[in-house]
Amino acid sequence: MKFSGLQENLKEGLNMVSHIAGKSVNLPILNNVLIEVCDSSINLISTDLEIGITNKIRGKIEIEGKYTVDAKIINDFINLLPNNKVDFELQNDELKIKCDKHQTKIKGQNAEEYPLIPKIEKKNPIIISIEEFKKALSQVAFATSNSETRLELNGILFSFLENAIYLVATDSYRLAERKINIKNRDELEAPKQNIIIPAKTAQELIRILSSVKNTEGDVKMYVNDNQALFVCESTELFSRLIEGQFPDYKQIIPENHKTEVIINRKDLIRAAKIASLFSKTGVNDVSLEIPKGQNKMIVTSASGQSGESTTEIEASVNGDDNGVVLNFRYLIDGLNNINEEFLKIKVLDSSAPCVLRGEKDEQYTYVIMPIKQ
Repeated sequence: MKFSGLQENLKEGLNMVSHIAGKSVNLPILNNVLIEVCDSSINLISTDLEIGITNKIRGKIEIEGKYTVDAKIINDFINLLPNNKVDFELQNDELKIKCDKHQTKIKGQNAEEYPLIPKIEKKNPIIISIEEFKKALSQVAFATSNSETRLELNGILFSFLENAIYLVATDSYRLAERKINIKNRDELEAPKQNIIIPAKTAQELIRILSSVKNTEGDVKMYVNDNQALFVCESTELFSRLIEGQFPDYKQIIPENHKTEVIINRKDLIRAAKIASLFSKTGVNDVSLEIPKGQNKMIVTSASGQSGESTTEIEASVNGDDNGVVLNFRYLIDGLNNINEEFLKIKVLDSSAPCVLRGEKDEQYTYVIMPIKQ
């Protein structure tokens, strides 16, 4: 194996793939990145058996071949080199690397021992805007669960409709739903089954999409049995899917409400953070009181140990006298993911889930279960 490439391209590619190469005790080769030089392309590959990432970079190929080296060592070394041509050559089971006055030899392992990343047939792609997909994943991924008993809640549901996908995550205490449009909906045969993408996959996708230079580009998604493939520019991310039945989440979102509040988002975040200082330890409770006809919301909290707090916020209120007690962490999480100056809060009563949406954007819904007194 002998090839060369620009340090800038190598750095970007290694940064993209080496992130999931962890400290695997049972299978040490998973700590490596696979360098595969064939078919006129240089492929950098890593996997943890659940996720696989491939990045293609440009370069000059003299001899094809493949080899694996420690992901952290080669990533750190390439990042420290000047932005010039870097030469690679495999000799005597060592990878020789030269760039200007810098040279090194990295001992690795035979590529034949590296796990294969399953191939997914690239047919019938689902095409989504990079910017919209990244935003949607960020708006729901935080609401996934870490439960070891309900694995289906450890991921994001992708619910396919004819012209859109609903991304949904819940940990049973709160729920986030985001609708995104499919660009090629006219010629697409949407997958018949809903799928669940692991939360770890979503975080890797967010990281990859955040590093893409052309944010006006697209992501192509392919679904096949219990696997999914996401293709963005020169990077491909393969993921296993979570098996299981996601709960019928539509039943959780109340269809009716007795009170609707339109309120400034930043004012409510500030009030919730102040109230959190005086919430009960372990309960994290803050109370949202909505007096009828007074066009305000009163955010309160009280603790026998630390004291109490009351904040009044101007708001537009329609409906009955109402109120609800919420976990301030869940409330602030939701408020931070609504990207509008004002938001709507819909309340049925103190024991029903509370619904938050942007004042104008109906495509994102956040639901919080109340703390029952």
